[in-house]
Amino acid sequence: MKLIRYRDGGKIKPGVFHNGKYLGVEGFVDDYNESFFEKGGLETLRFLIREKADFLPEVSQNVELDSPVARPSKIVCIGLNYADHAKETNATIPEEPVIFFKSTTAIIGPDDDVVIPKNSVKTDWEVELALVIGKKASYVDEKDAMDFVAGYMLHNDLSERDFQLNRSGLWDKGKGCDTFAPLGPWLVTPDEVGDVSNLRLWLSVNGKMMQDGNTSNIIFKIPFLVSYISQFMTLLPGDIISTGTPAGVGLGREPQIYLKAGDIMELGIDGLGSSKQKVISFESAMKN
Repeated sequence: MKLIRYRDGGKIKPGVFHNGKYLGVEGFVDDYNESFFEKGGLETLRFLIREKADFLPEVSQNVELDSPVARPSKIVCIGLNYADHAKETNATIPEEPVIFFKSTTAIIGPDDDVVIPKNSVKTDWEVELALVIGKKASYVDEKDAMDFVAGYMLHNDLSERDFQLNRSGLWDKGKGCDTFAPLGPWLVTPDEVGDVSNLRLWLSVNGKMMQDGNTSNIIFKIPFLVSYISQFMTLLPGDIISTGTPAGVGLGREPQIYLKAGDIMELGIDGLGSSKQKVISFESAMKN
């Protein structure tokens, strides 16, 4: 299944992308949130599509999409999880996963504008494969980890490198700025993704390909990550784990390149769709 959340009359409503159409499921599903996943919502939705898809209202594909998941309790991100990205940033390949957090207030829809933060000088892009937790996970064995994955989605893990690297403390300062987590277009269940360890992921800026990688190059694989993170914190249904980015970020280029107002980012992952974000200045965003 491909789950969507779309905007309609000031409300965000749940839906699915099924057989090339957007279908609304409001009335059967409240939202794709912690309660939905915790109470077996995916199975309810699967039954609904199988038995009643022909009776669900069709939604225009011109509708604006929001994040496929309602605000999770946390977004857990993995740093330096592709060897080529670690190399381009002159970082040592980690012996254990590098964990940082991204603020849930950074979440936007897949095609929403990205705002360069106030006083930013180094706003950067990062295409990533993100997964969504389907049930409460604590001290999970690696062999059981995939049972806790509800699905996958596209994530642009935007970063302000000066805030991240030069302002002391944790990376979180450069990761949680408003609009720094475009998600979607869809949350895709594992049965439709296929081999998640062999997916192409890419990102272009103004039509120029910047990142073109494959999830086969991830250092710490998804079952290990779910198990590892669950040793340090409880993962709740709807929580997001973002699994890292391949080479090609602005920080790693010579000379370095950073986003400016008017730039257009396009990105995608095999089977998970694509997204497109326009970059606007902080001053412009404040006028709207």
